[in-house]
Amino acid sequence: MSPVVQIKVAPPQIDSPFHLDNEKGYQLWREQKRDNYPSKPEELLVSVSDPFHITVDERGQILSLCSKTNISIYRTSLEGVADKEIPRAIGHAFGLNRLDPNMLADDDGITSLQVVAGKSVRGYIPYSNKRLLWHTDGYYNTTEQQIRSIILHCVTPASGDGGENGLLDHEMAYILLRDRNPDFIQALMAPDAMTIPANEEAAEQDRKSVTGPVFSVDSSDGSLHMRYTARTRSIIWKDNEVTRKAVAFLGDLLENGNDYIFNYKLRAGEGLICNNVLHKRTAFENTEGADRLLYRARYYDRIKHT
Repeated sequence: MSPVVQIKVAPPQIDSPFHLDNEKGYQLWREQKRDNYPSKPEELLVSVSDPFHITVDERGQILSLCSKTNISIYRTSLEGVADKEIPRAIGHAFGLNRLDPNMLADDDGITSLQVVAGKSVRGYIPYSNKRLLWHTDGYYNTTEQQIRSIILHCVTPASGDGGENGLLDHEMAYILLRDRNPDFIQALMAPDAMTIPANEEAAEQDRKSVTGPVFSVDSSDGSLHMRYTARTRSIIWKDNEVTRKAVAFLGDLLENGNDYIFNYKLRAGEGLICNNVLHKRTAFENTEGADRLLYRARYYDRIKHT
């Protein structure tokens, strides 16, 4: 049996709005969070004239959206330009430098997401045209490799139907869960709330089992972090009633919808920058000679506001 790696996180400080005993702080944060929250994905869109030289105003708009929703969608005029330096430059502009060199990433650490038969047949769904269930990136990573932010840059969208992303700010998911039952949050913050089994192929072990919480608070800046996947074969939940109810409630929120989910299909030259929010992708179709291609950059850094 593979050894289990424990994700190490400190409990939230008593003055954190994410501490269950700080009801006053939570209600104040909740009110500010929900006030003037965007209601449609177009409100997340920022036009960027030159991604290699983002202006002060463009950066301010993106930071404002990320502060409010943890998500922004940028639009450039570089339609169909297959250049990984575009997402890399955007990442640098927001303090994102520590790329996650996951095992299926390209040599430069930025992943080319497209249909690749050799990878999709091994069960790596991002490299197929199948739907991707709700998840946060790197939910199987260890303590030192937690994914705090991601950039998805669209070179070529799916030429046929599908390929739309669903996006849900994990802070809004936290609010919906806590408002329903604070015990759900306590269960999902437990250090053994969920275990991701080891990924083993033949004699080669690619990843050890990892156990940790769903929600945690970053001790360096007090921000909320989330690890989650809806893939039932990729996760073992803690076996108690409150955890089962919390997971079922979250699953219902995601599958049956809520007022805070944004659905958007990236166009050529557009991209998503976010603090690793919950996201999914619908199945899609390619037409001959027009394959869907997105670049994905995953970072250990959160989007920096200074």
